[in-house]
Amino acid sequence: MMEQTQTVTVYSTDTCPYCMMAKHLLGAKGAEITEINVSADQQQLQQMMARSGRRTVPQIFIGDLHVGGYDDLLKLDRQGKLEAML
Repeated sequence: MMEQTQTVTVYSTDTCPYCMMAKHLLGAKGAEITEINVSADQQQLQQMMARSGRRTVPQIFIGDLHVGGYDDLLKLDRQGKLEAML
C-alpha cells in the first residue's frame, strides 16, 4: 500500500528566518513543500490572510488543515504528531 503524502503549503517571505526554519524542518521530514512567497504579491498575501486569519509568516497548511506558524509546527513535531500528519 502506497502512503498518501499530504501537500504542504508554506506562505513565506524572502527574509523570514522562521519561514526558513519551517521549510528546513518539513524538508527533513521528507515533506513536499509548495511555497507561496507573499513578499511582493499582495493578492497572495490577501489569500493567506483569508485562509489562515493571520497576517504573519510563515503560515503552514498540511492538506487543507491550517497548522499555524513555525512555533505551532515545532510543537507538533515535539509532541510526535507531525510525521503522522504528513
